[in-house]
Amino acid sequence: MPIIEMHLMEGRTTEQKSSAAKAITSAVISSLGVPAESVRVLITEHRGAEFYVAGVAPALKTQQAGLAGQKEVED
Repeated sequence: MPIIEMHLMEGRTTEQKSSAAKAITSAVISSLGVPAESVRVLITEHRGAEFYVAGVAPALKTQQAGLAGQKEVED
């Protein structure tokens, strides 16, 4: 039984996640030759502050950049 885990930033619609799960299932069926009923796709969503690249949360970096830009406009 293939189990595929996906980690996504939150914000995708149910339809988008369903479409991804169907495409992944199709790829696993084709590449491994298993029945669709045996494929499991687990999707875990994360908030921006739960995802880090090189020790920095991109969502927080973007938010901070926006605040810095706002401060420049006020000055």
